[in-house]
Amino acid sequence: MAYSEDLAKRISFALNYRSDVVEKKMFGGLAYLINGKMSVGIIKDELMVRVIPELYEATLQLPFAKAMNFTGRIMKGFIQVERPGFETEEQLQDWLETGIEFAEKAEIKKPKRKKAN
Repeated sequence: MAYSEDLAKRISFALNYRSDVVEKKMFGGLAYLINGKMSVGIIKDELMVRVIPELYEATLQLPFAKAMNFTGRIMKGFIQVERPGFETEEQLQDWLETGIEFAEKAEIKKPKRKKAN
């Protein structure tokens, strides 16, 4: 099992009121795209949450939250939440709302194209 099926069921249930949610296998786990933006996901048994830039540092200070370290590199704007941080449905919903906020407010910067010589 690459990711927690139980957590996937909980997230899908919690987000079923939205019509703009797409589940997609990514990073060896499962990602939830909201409004076309990756917002939350599951890596193994931990929750991954995208955070708007102005709340990123403060969110890192919350219990059970840590910077997402994927393949040895910190992915700024992404938070990993350890299992005790989303045991209750209320805790999980709080984290999902953080990801939803990202999907609704954040501007995704498109990579600059290299000029052809």
